[in-house]
Amino acid sequence: MSDLVHRSCQALDEGGDLARQIDAFVPRPAQLRLTGAIADAFEQRDVLLAEAGTGTGKTFAYLVPALLSGLKTIISTGTRALQDQLYHRDLPRVRAALGVGHRAALLKGRANYLCRYRLDQARGEPRFSSPEQVAQFQRVLAWSGRTQYGDMAELDGLADDSPLLPMVTSTVDNCLGTDCPFWTDCFVVRARQRAQEADLVVVNHHLLLADLALKQEGFGEILPGAQAFVIDEAHQLPELAANFFGEGFGMRPWQELARDCLAECRSVAGAQATLQQPAATLELALRELRSAMEDLPPRGTRWRALAQPEVAEGFDALAAALAQLRDALALVREASPGLDACHARAQEGVSRLARWLGEDLPLFDFEADPAEDAQAPADDNDVLWYELTPRGFRCQRTPMDVSGPLREHRQRSLAAWVFTSATLTVDGGFAHLASRLGLEDPDSLVQPSPFDWQQQALCYLPKQLPDPAARGYGAALIATLRPVLEASQGRAFLLFSSHRALREAAEALRGGPWPLFVQGEAPRASLLQRFRESGNGVLLGSASFREGVDVTGDALSVVVIDKLPFAAPDDPVFEARLDAIRRSGGNPFRDEQLPQAVIALKQGVGRLIRSETDRGVLVLCDPRLLSRGYGRVFLDSLPPFRRTRELADVQAFFARQWAPDTPPGPSVDDDGTAAPPFSLS
Repeated sequence: MSDLVHRSCQALDEGGDLARQIDAFVPRPAQLRLTGAIADAFEQRDVLLAEAGTGTGKTFAYLVPALLSGLKTIISTGTRALQDQLYHRDLPRVRAALGVGHRAALLKGRANYLCRYRLDQARGEPRFSSPEQVAQFQRVLAWSGRTQYGDMAELDGLADDSPLLPMVTSTVDNCLGTDCPFWTDCFVVRARQRAQEADLVVVNHHLLLADLALKQEGFGEILPGAQAFVIDEAHQLPELAANFFGEGFGMRPWQELARDCLAECRSVAGAQATLQQPAATLELALRELRSAMEDLPPRGTRWRALAQPEVAEGFDALAAALAQLRDALALVREASPGLDACHARAQEGVSRLARWLGEDLPLFDFEADPAEDAQAPADDNDVLWYELTPRGFRCQRTPMDVSGPLREHRQRSLAAWVFTSATLTVDGGFAHLASRLGLEDPDSLVQPSPFDWQQQALCYLPKQLPDPAARGYGAALIATLRPVLEASQGRAFLLFSSHRALREAAEALRGGPWPLFVQGEAPRASLLQRFRESGNGVLLGSASFREGVDVTGDALSVVVIDKLPFAAPDDPVFEARLDAIRRSGGNPFRDEQLPQAVIALKQGVGRLIRSETDRGVLVLCDPRLLSRGYGRVFLDSLPPFRRTRELADVQAFFARQWAPDTPPGPSVDDDGTAAPPFSLS
């Protein structure tokens, strides 16, 4: 046993540093095995794929060897919320317990930090659309004078999609860099400097991938110096990587370009006369193109969009408007750094649009078979597609396969790489994810959840539900669930395969005895908080709620999954990937659709049991689990539940759950320490 493996395991074992210093810390054999494997990967500069079931304590398992190794370590998490939790809660506890003085830094993408230049530009801005927005801007202005780090997350009550954010934060495109008058006082620059000096840096996958893909988020010099990488929630990485190794453009950034041009004119005499008309033309072209796209499906291939003559004409007009603005900016670009940056953005916009349209394609000649365009050619890894939003659109070039660039960046780093999550395997194997990540024969480890699934949980597979595609499935589903909800006294989380199914279920359950908390009717954090506090509520969510719902205790005692989570057929990248597998002689269902659906189902199932004292029922409503051969792969990939098809068993489970002589005990958090009855990550 190497020195690092020995010291790491000793710190987490009985009588070790964490047991002595952290109240109620419980050593776990699975955590020790995981820690040993991670420490060994660090020492050998090796690659490790490690699935750690809920309750293993994987956060402490990688923090301990990271802090004891002396290696400069990058830890990447799936979301900014998890990033904040790791940095502000978990890391300080472990560092204090080990008594190490390592310097740590929290690093986010530049759009998370206040930009003093853009804040200054927004003063007196006529774009504010409501008195509420004006009041929020005044809050930002007051906060800007006292904040130390400029992290927009410090501002409570400012929604993630607030239209105010783009006005007071920068992007790669609109950052002025060293030409900015606020450069020496820039929050992004300061964050980068702290990360350069730190021994351990906590990032999220978006920032990690932006740097790997050379998107110039401003932190490119941080990652090459790392000697170890820990990728938590690693199952998310391939899909996110596809976005970062491609490129795109959208309506909102180009609207901001037009408005930024006019804002920059305020400090340059004569510039407004040159730019006002081209900026207005660009805004008009964007609005008219979005109007022309109204009858298109929400997502589709480039061919589908350009097959509509009015859409093709709209893109033609947009290309002309962008080029006109670029040429006008060329006349005044030397007058200020801001106008020079706007010119660069316009030039890049013209280039991206040309690449997406296809420079070798006649704009109105789309007689080709749409299936040929939906599938990337055999020697072309890219899918060209669009997506509509309520008030805009986005066009994207996305590679189908990112295993090559991920492998190249990993090998060039000469660092240790640890990929971990509670959901990496399919039917016990890592082959699917390893292929997507470009890993060839990596070391691997599976540590199942230490929970007593036979005693703590029950899996209910209802009888006599029709095929999910059949008419009336939604009504039959609600009829099946009502007696389950009566037995559990609400306390349920219902996961739906589509927003339409979610809305129909919400309408069917309204007016019942349980308070309903429906995705989309309130901000996510607020919705979850109210659900936790209700004690007997019913939470309804769709695919985006499969992760991040972390409710321990009795408030969440039932998880319902309406259908097997096969990917939506309207995803052009997914469809192209399936066709590429088919053309190469593979089986699209076996090699891609099934593994992806299994991992998604495991994520949803993982919401049920979050501590050693949780008890609950999983309701899997899709009859294909038992009627189709592939159902076994799903069931064999889940924890070892007791299974039943009888409603009476569910009722008996809850009769015991609520018995007066079995009060719920204290919850135990995933890291092995005592936790409050409810927690949210």
